[in-house]
Amino acid sequence: MEGTVFTPSLEAMKHVKSEQGEMLTKPFLDVCKLILPVIDNFGAALALVKSDIGGNITRLENKYLSNPTEFEKLYSLVQVEISAKTSKGSSSCTNGLLWLTRAMDFLVELFRNLLAHPDWTMSQACTDSYTKTLKKWHGWLASASFTVAMKLAPDRKKFMDVIGGSGDINADMEKFCANFSPFLEENHKFLASVGMDDLKAS
Repeated sequence: MEGTVFTPSLEAMKHVKSEQGEMLTKPFLDVCKLILPVIDNFGAALALVKSDIGGNITRLENKYLSNPTEFEKLYSLVQVEISAKTSKGSSSCTNGLLWLTRAMDFLVELFRNLLAHPDWTMSQACTDSYTKTLKKWHGWLASASFTVAMKLAPDRKKFMDVIGGSGDINADMEKFCANFSPFLEENHKFLASVGMDDLKAS
């Protein structure tokens, strides 16, 4: 593998914003998609997270493809639903963007933990990230299944070797967190501005 598993997403991040500084739908979703191979290497531990992320990307992408001109900007997907009063529906794009952003928060936190705590096991790093990000939005059931899944986390060294490829994995991971976090913060701010940032899982 040329570079690390992060190389493609770091490249793709350069295109997420328009020249006017607005988030673009397809490039943002592309970065999220390009990070899925990292989750693959977790195997069963993050299977739930992966299917969740994949489902939300597909939902947003289908809406975008229905009218690429109208939905070129990410937040236009939400604004249409806010106007139509359909944003709170469980299958809305607003909900999709919210949970996609939260799942990405979890991953960024996980990568930060792996960088900051070289002595932690993978399960420790995952559990801490989960507690800081997704846990407060999940019901008891989701929390319980997540806790069980974390016990299946792969061996840390093996995981790092696989995603490292031929590049400097720590440097790339750090770059990914630094460059991707502001996009997620912007999503949260936008969702908060339309009163949609604090929805819990039903």
